[in-house]
Amino acid sequence: MKKSIRFEYESHYFLSQEPTYQEDEIWLVVHGYGQLAEFFLRKFNSFFSQHRLFIAPEGTNYNYLEGFQGRVGANWMTKHERETAIANNHRLLDQLLDSVLEKYPGKPKIKVLGFSQGAATATRWGSRWNGKIDTFVLWAGGFALDLNLEQAGAAFAETNLILVLGAKDELITPESIAKQEDLILSLGKDVIRLTFDGGHELDAQVLDKIINAKK
Repeated sequence: MKKSIRFEYESHYFLSQEPTYQEDEIWLVVHGYGQLAEFFLRKFNSFFSQHRLFIAPEGTNYNYLEGFQGRVGANWMTKHERETAIANNHRLLDQLLDSVLEKYPGKPKIKVLGFSQGAATATRWGSRWNGKIDTFVLWAGGFALDLNLEQAGAAFAETNLILVLGAKDELITPESIAKQEDLILSLGKDVIRLTFDGGHELDAQVLDKIINAKK
């Protein structure tokens, strides 16, 4: 007989700096499978600014990356207890963003970058979050294939959507690209597509083009 119990859980996140609550924009950056938020956030160091706050939440599931010792990574979900993990992710990201935003006298722009597994996690969350996302960057990943398309279409109606892929990304297949194109077509959204000559990684030049884009 299987039962469930919900209990208080402590999760970690990292900030680019101590907030002044006067920042113009907030970037929620969601790491990929096997990464840790602290090190993922460091990839954005050159874009830290007093006008811009980066928030990097960390997946609540951990595993050794090789064998039974050594480096540890976090992930957002596996196929085991998948729906429970998705619901936990939603509660985590809801509470994190809401707890930060309630301290702002004026509402900053919310921008989201999801990398690899973090892209699907972020789109699931963003499609049902009650706030408005100004820009959504899906990097080396894409929309969750199980999105409620009607809900997502309404949530992202005024969101700038950007897809970024490395030309040498060994984890992106023609089949996965085709599925994403079908999903995008169903959403009925214009999407900006950017590529760079690299693999399954962030590229500083493309990041600069996105983050420092003229308002």
